[in-house]
Amino acid sequence: MSQSFAAPEGRSQEALNAKQFGSTAAEYVQSAVHSAGADLQQIAEFAARRLGPKAKVLDLGCGGGHVSYAVAPHVAAVTAYDLSADMVAAVAAEAAKRGLSNIATAQGPAEALPFADGSMCAVFCRYTTHHWPDVRKGLREARRVVKPSGLVVVSDIVAPELPVLDTFLQTFEMLRDPSHVRDYSVSEWVEIATQAGFAVTGLTRRRLPLNFASWVKRQRTSEVHVAAIRSLFGAVSEDVRKHFDIRENDDFTIDEVVLELAPLS
Repeated sequence: MSQSFAAPEGRSQEALNAKQFGSTAAEYVQSAVHSAGADLQQIAEFAARRLGPKAKVLDLGCGGGHVSYAVAPHVAAVTAYDLSADMVAAVAAEAAKRGLSNIATAQGPAEALPFADGSMCAVFCRYTTHHWPDVRKGLREARRVVKPSGLVVVSDIVAPELPVLDTFLQTFEMLRDPSHVRDYSVSEWVEIATQAGFAVTGLTRRRLPLNFASWVKRQRTSEVHVAAIRSLFGAVSEDVRKHFDIRENDDFTIDEVVLELAPLS
């Protein structure tokens, strides 16, 4: 006999995501990790080189809005879209503060976009897809709203292909942030993108160093979970420690990728 269990009220994945990031919106607007980086510069260069001043683009899962701020000078209009109403409000305030009048905001899930088919010249997703409850549906939505000649760019943390490294990454990510769903591997991303109707036309791999103290502070990770992560860091094999470059102060390094996706006809 099968049994089903309902999640506690207000604890759906979407509700958890909104709660987790609504309370930390200001930290993500000010985050040094999110407001800079070679991948963000790469996205800005895409906008400047490949879109043009008449383009309309979507910053999908905008978080602190750093993609929106980076591409706004190069295009006609940016929609900063996020599940968290608090995050969207923080981005609107910061855009006004910066005088970026071509940034509009909207709120909702990645899996159900309130935009017309083919209405966007480009869709940018940075450091967000690992929170989506259904990444495949979200990417299909990105495919739906982007023009046939458009561009989708995904920048995110990626899991190593080796299972022990993958398991370690997912474990400490969820300890730090219970709204974490999954960091996908590059091979998973290629499969997901292909199934969503894209060709992978570019792939840039990088390593991202992180300061442990600011990493947990930004997410307001509980003391018990911080202790659990530190304990886990101290217990892993040398091969795992070497891959993530875990140092004495628990600063570490993870893998990231920028994927350029072209819609298939």
